[in-house]
Amino acid sequence: MAVWDYEIFWKEAMNQIQQELEEQEFVMWFNLQYVRSEENTIVIGVPSSFYRDQVKIRYQSFIEGKLHDLSGQTIAIQFEVVPKKSNSQEAPTVSRGQTSGTAQERTTKATTETPAKGITIQQKDPHPLLRRDYTFTNYVIGDNNSFAANAALAISKNPGTAYNPFLVYGGVGLGKTHLMQAIGNYIYEHSNAKIIYITAETFTNEFVQALQANKTAAFKNKYRFVDVLLVDDIHFLQNKIETQEELFHTFNALYDANKQMVFTCDRPVSELKHLSDRLRSRFERGLTVDLQPPDYETRLAILKKKAEARNGAIPQEVLELVSKNITSNVRDLEAALTKLLAYTELVQKPITIEIAQQHLKDVFASPKQANMSIEVIQRVVAEYFSLSYNDLKGKKRTQNIVLPRQIAMYIAREITEYSTTELGLEFGGRDHTTVMHACQKIEERIRSDPTLEPMIQNLIRLIKDYRTKN
Repeated sequence: MAVWDYEIFWKEAMNQIQQELEEQEFVMWFNLQYVRSEENTIVIGVPSSFYRDQVKIRYQSFIEGKLHDLSGQTIAIQFEVVPKKSNSQEAPTVSRGQTSGTAQERTTKATTETPAKGITIQQKDPHPLLRRDYTFTNYVIGDNNSFAANAALAISKNPGTAYNPFLVYGGVGLGKTHLMQAIGNYIYEHSNAKIIYITAETFTNEFVQALQANKTAAFKNKYRFVDVLLVDDIHFLQNKIETQEELFHTFNALYDANKQMVFTCDRPVSELKHLSDRLRSRFERGLTVDLQPPDYETRLAILKKKAEARNGAIPQEVLELVSKNITSNVRDLEAALTKLLAYTELVQKPITIEIAQQHLKDVFASPKQANMSIEVIQRVVAEYFSLSYNDLKGKKRTQNIVLPRQIAMYIAREITEYSTTELGLEFGGRDHTTVMHACQKIEERIRSDPTLEPMIQNLIRLIKDYRTKN
């Protein structure tokens, strides 16, 4: 072996890396050619300047670390652009950012011919991790979500720049996942970016499996060398200390490389329990937006769009009825529409106002559709405990007031869409942590006191009746 012949180390490094990475990732980014060895350096051939820049950003330090482990010395990597020679057996000329050959074609499903032969465009296959119907085109924008939607579109056009990370929070069924995946679908359609969508629960499960199988290196490389990382439902990370630590380091690696990250949560990050302060600060570093329940006009537009997409013949007056009575979220609207469409398909009868009222009466009567005001809840609870309305909003902390106040906060959290921050303000300007503590105390008492749950359910019925009568 010559003084500076490091080829044996290079080959062994490639063998090990191939075992650690997923096949698709290795095929896509390790189209590398050993050229020669120099003093403490290996010169590697790459097919284009674009490819060189991407490999340097994504993998250079990783490869050099592997070479150091194998050789016991520091070996640097240098890149030379070595274009492949064309012949009749090679694939057509490809656009910038794509490598020649079938491996890349399998990955991107997009090729372009030379101008002399004309241009042929092969449509990309849908991204395997994203729902194809979750696009900006299918996202109905109203006053409740216009800021979030416009921010998401701006991010899609310039990922990894101004709004990074991007965090969207809101209640169940308000469109957080749709908006997140719309970002992913847009970037996927307009670039060759590597995109991963995953729920926080799946991320946690994969991390645990990697630990058990001693494959943490492959796990790290999977998530730390993407262009866009979309993580859904980060509230699942509460109490997951080791997973939080891993995501923290993943966040830092992507942030330093200017890679776009998008997260969703069911509440403001400040309200998450048992989340490390440094990970919390990372989530709050970029742009945070909230999604509110849609207003009447937006609900009606959503129903119309979804009915048209499913070729459903639902009369305008029925759509208006549903829009007026279901105020909670998009998911409940869609569930009601599905029920009405199923009726028309199975019974072969058109939907009328009377039929809609009959089949959706339980949905319409649900407490969460009542759009309760906090004042109504406070007045009903205060009257039940023979207190004044102002007692629940006041500063007194005597036992006969504290428990009813906590019950009122708990009920408000259960049957309204208000955040704990908003509830705190309605209860005398208290901090959101006070509301969280109150809800936790009531949950604990429900488990130990069998009489409390029936009392709360009775209060909810009284609140519902109060609204109906007034």
